[in-house]
Amino acid sequence: MEQRSDTGRRLEVAGSTTHFHDLGSGEPLLLLPAYGPLPGTTGWLTYSKVLPHFVERRRCIIVDYHNFGMSSPLVFDEPAHDVFVRQVRAVLDHLGIARCDVVGTSTGGTVAIDLALSDPNRVSRMVVGACEASTGGDPYLLSPWPSEVAKLSAEYQGNPPDLDRLRRLLNAIVHDPAMIDEGTILSILEWAINEPKHAEAWSRSRSVPSGKLERLKEIAAPVRIIHGRFDRMVPVEGAIRLMNYLADPDLVILNRCGHWPAFERPEEFARQVLGFLGR
Repeated sequence: MEQRSDTGRRLEVAGSTTHFHDLGSGEPLLLLPAYGPLPGTTGWLTYSKVLPHFVERRRCIIVDYHNFGMSSPLVFDEPAHDVFVRQVRAVLDHLGIARCDVVGTSTGGTVAIDLALSDPNRVSRMVVGACEASTGGDPYLLSPWPSEVAKLSAEYQGNPPDLDRLRRLLNAIVHDPAMIDEGTILSILEWAINEPKHAEAWSRSRSVPSGKLERLKEIAAPVRIIHGRFDRMVPVEGAIRLMNYLADPDLVILNRCGHWPAFERPEEFARQVLGFLGR
C-alpha cells in the first residue's frame, strides 16, 4: 500500500510548508487524515483506497499535517489540533473554498470538530470517527486509558525508529494485521530514518490540552460518526460519547474494523460517506 503520491502540491505560509492534494471535480470535500503516530503516515495512506469512489463525484482536498505527513516539521506549544486547523484554513483560503463538507477520521476527526467549532461557516456537513472531541482526549467511564495503541505509540515515539516496534504498532491500529503489508511498514520506517526532523520537531513540541466535549452541542452541521468496532486506539465508547453530545448525529459502527475505517473497510466507508452527503 503506497502512502505517498506525486499528485501533491505545496503551500508556503509563514515559513512553513503544507503539503496537500487537490483531485477530482465538483463540490469540494475536505479529507483530514487519520492518527499519525509517526512520520510517514500521510493523508494519501489514509484515503487512497476510497478516493476512486470520491473523485468521481467530488473535488477532494487532502491535507497533510506538520510532523507526520509530507508537510514540513514544526515545533509548537499549543493544542496540536489548533495547529492543524490553521493548516487546513490556509489551504482552503488558497483554493478559494469558503465552505465544504468535511471527512475526518482519528486525528482528522478531532481536527474537523475543532474546525467546526472555531469556524462554523466553513463546514456544511461532517463525517468523523475514531476520534476524541478534545486535544488531550476525553475521560472514559469503562474503557482503560491509555489504550493499547496509545501505549504502543508512546513506546515507538520514545525510541529510535525500530522495525519490530513499528510492526507491533501498525498491526494494533488495524483489526486484521494482514492488511499492513511489509512494503508499507518498511516504507514508513525508511521515511522515519531519512526524515528525522519530523520526529525531532514532534518530540520538542507540547500539545496543550484543550477540552471541547461540552461545546459539541454548538455544532449545527449534521454529523455522521463512523467508528470501527475493534478500535484499540479510541474505543467504541468514544463514538457513543460523541453521539450523546452532538446536536444532530448518526452513528455507524463497522464490524471487522479497527482505527482506520477508510483503509480497512473502504467500500463500506465510501458508501456511508456518499450516502450521508447525498441525502
